[in-house]
Amino acid sequence: MAVKRKNRCSFCGRTEDEVALMLTGLNGFICDECIRQAERIVRENMGSEVRLKAGKASGLDMNDIPKPRDIKAFLDQYVIGQDSAKRYLSVAVYNHYKRLAQKVDDDGVEIEKSNIIMVGATGTGKTLLARTIAKLLKVPFTIVDATVFTEAGYVGEDVESILTRLLQVADYDVTATERGIVFIDEIDKIARKQDNPSITRDVSGEGVQQGLLKLLEGSIVNVPPKGGRKHPDQDYIHVDTRNILFICGGAFDGIERKIAQRLNTHVVGYDSVQNQRRIDTKDLMKYIVPQDLKSFGLIPEIIGRLPVLTYLNPLDREALRNILTEPKNSLVKQQIKLFAMDGIQLSFEEDALDYIVDKAIEYKLGARGLRSIMETIMIEAQFSAPTNGEKALTITREYAEQQIEKNERMEK
Repeated sequence: MAVKRKNRCSFCGRTEDEVALMLTGLNGFICDECIRQAERIVRENMGSEVRLKAGKASGLDMNDIPKPRDIKAFLDQYVIGQDSAKRYLSVAVYNHYKRLAQKVDDDGVEIEKSNIIMVGATGTGKTLLARTIAKLLKVPFTIVDATVFTEAGYVGEDVESILTRLLQVADYDVTATERGIVFIDEIDKIARKQDNPSITRDVSGEGVQQGLLKLLEGSIVNVPPKGGRKHPDQDYIHVDTRNILFICGGAFDGIERKIAQRLNTHVVGYDSVQNQRRIDTKDLMKYIVPQDLKSFGLIPEIIGRLPVLTYLNPLDREALRNILTEPKNSLVKQQIKLFAMDGIQLSFEEDALDYIVDKAIEYKLGARGLRSIMETIMIEAQFSAPTNGEKALTITREYAEQQIEKNERMEK
């Protein structure tokens, strides 16, 4: 009587009676124990290489990566001034591309990402910088607002929804998502609430900062593809945030007082008066350091995960004047194009532009003030010009003053 031959694992040699499961291949067998051992080996030895080669496999090549000077030159076409912030952004984005294209060498050196935080008054161009740089990038990019986030379990959005939006931009391609860039706007609005008289939890402040830590540091996050609270039964997508670059921006209104207090503590001794004269009191933001962010209400852990700190200069009269006319999509060029589509040749007198700048300085709204003033001045012309049959229209200072005064009377 012939004895039935038992199947043996082609790797360890054990028979099917000695293991729980034996898988059959074309020319061999493998047991469940060898499968588990192989998985551990792959995770330990190949995990980092697979992650680092993901960018290369996605088509990134060092020759195609825009250099920092090229990135800054592109930003210069759309954003006036802010050279310091542009340099920081350009270098950060360039290094992010290099991290994605890097190969695993024998020296074991892995380039770590450097998340950025930009500080500047409202209307100085933080969001505009982010939107402009998104035009240039070959990686998924999204802008989110930090004010909508709350701790898990409270009304509002969870911090994981940041990755949900990045997934949507990447058409739910996880590999592309894991090499994307996220701009978190209004980061100052989640500062720790100091001297809060309420006995309730700080669910939209420090709690949100704690939730952001795992995203900024880098970890495997379970992301609900459709948003977590409206679709609780959906399957989660696992996203590794170690290769996602985070750029944060905020106005940090009132942080100048923190900076001034710190600078005054340093000015002591016989040289104190001379040191005070060296300090530019009109632009204290240039002296900002991580210590000031901590005093404002950001927790030390999140400051440590945003190692690159830069600031945006306040816009002076000259900068506001240039913003009106110089960028590729300046407000004046936009208005001229709008009227040209109706066959109307629009022009602005220099005095009218100077008046718009003066009102923007008066309102203290930065570049956003320019937009609101321009819309107020042009609304009547936009309403009537297309049907009046006019072929040319010139905006004078007198006309601009009339429209602003008319609007102010209506508001009263």
